Amino acid sequence: MNLSKIIGIVLIVVSLGIGYLGLNKVQENTSEVNVLGIKIEASDESGKQEGYMYIGFAVLLFVGGLYTVNKSK
Repeated sequence: MNLSKIIGIVLIVVSLGIGYLGLNKVQENTSEVNVLGIKIEASDESGKQEGYMYIGFAVLLFVGGLYTVNKSK
C-alpha cells in the first residue's frame, strides 16, 4: 500500500466524522413543539449555518479522498 492510498483512506474516514458532526449540529439547532395542536418551530440560524459548513467541508474531503485513492491505482 502506497502513501497516497493511505492518505486517501484517512481523508475519507475524517470526512465521515466531520459530516456526522455537521448533521448533529444542524439537528441540535432545530426544535419544534406542539402546543394544543399548533406546531411551533425554533431554530438557531447561525448554528445551522455552521453545521452546513461542516457538511460542505466533509463533502470536499470525501471527494478529495476518493480522487486520491483512485489516482493511486
